[in-house]
Amino acid sequence: MNGLYLTFIKRALPLKQLAVLLILSAVAITTGIRTYHSISKEVQIIDNGKPIVVKTMGDNVAEALEMLDISIRSDDYISMAPDTDLDPKALNVINIKRAVPVNILVDGQLKEVWSYKDTVEEVIADNGIMLNPLDRYEGVDAKDNIKEGMDIRVVRVNEEIIAEQSDIPFTVVEKPNDVMNEGETKTIVTGENGIREKYYKLTYEDSKPVARVFVNEKIVKEPVNKIVEYGTVLNFRNHRGDLVRYKDVIKMKATAYTSSFEDTGKHPDHPEFGITYTGMRAREGIIAVDPKVIPLGTKVYVEVPGPAPDYGFAIAADIGSAIKGKLIDLYFDSSKKVRQWGRRDVVVYILNEQNDNRWKENDNPCQ
Repeated sequence: MNGLYLTFIKRALPLKQLAVLLILSAVAITTGIRTYHSISKEVQIIDNGKPIVVKTMGDNVAEALEMLDISIRSDDYISMAPDTDLDPKALNVINIKRAVPVNILVDGQLKEVWSYKDTVEEVIADNGIMLNPLDRYEGVDAKDNIKEGMDIRVVRVNEEIIAEQSDIPFTVVEKPNDVMNEGETKTIVTGENGIREKYYKLTYEDSKPVARVFVNEKIVKEPVNKIVEYGTVLNFRNHRGDLVRYKDVIKMKATAYTSSFEDTGKHPDHPEFGITYTGMRAREGIIAVDPKVIPLGTKVYVEVPGPAPDYGFAIAADIGSAIKGKLIDLYFDSSKKVRQWGRRDVVVYILNEQNDNRWKENDNPCQ
């Protein structure tokens, strides 16, 4: 075809005109090529790490991508805005990072997002998720590279310190009281429990408790000891129901005497008739003792074991030549009572309350 065309030109045109025409055509082609090169732009597109170098007649980034049939998602990253003009004098480098789908489970919600970020922590931050210092990832690490369809779970971790109180039992301190009767007690100080606080650190993951660790403890309130006094004075109830307080007890034999001449060798007209060794007038409630066993002036209670009535309260105010050791002589007002008494086993209680030894005539030994 070209050969026929040239043959036609050669036949139709003179040789000189043909040469001019060929020169003009060559100039036009060269000029067109130069014009294309002067207005085209060189573009390097790096699409997910794959570089492409092209020339384009487009004026901006969007036109260049459209001419190359390259589409961009709204979630993708592009290093130059689509409306950015291309520089005809320099290499235009356009970096594209494709977003991939990622599942984020946080605060009880599942978020399906698209992200072009490189690492787990970058995706989390890019989606406005703030991590507290104790929060952690489950199944992945912060620096792990993102993969399509990756599941990222954020576990919210919280800690709190709680205090639990418990009682510190008070101690009962018992103190003897030598005034109170045995068996009696009296509270001097009411006891109070102390308070101990133990501190525990509770750890919660996604609002659920997962750990409880003892931290320390302290005493908030010291206990107050309860002070109780207890009586030490020995005592018993006699046959009349009276409370008899004593400090010692002696098992003895007891005889009986009266102021008669047979017992004392004195007649009623004798100036010392009816007067005991201590100067007290003899009467029931006066007993004769061995001062080495029971000191004179000692108040006692004479108990008679068995159904017979007790002799009762008495004062050791007399002595007798035959009264030695654990033998006492009980005074009665009549010889008949003396004979009825005879000789018996008795229990002598040395009373707790004792007056001094300066006995008076009107002392009542039974009080």
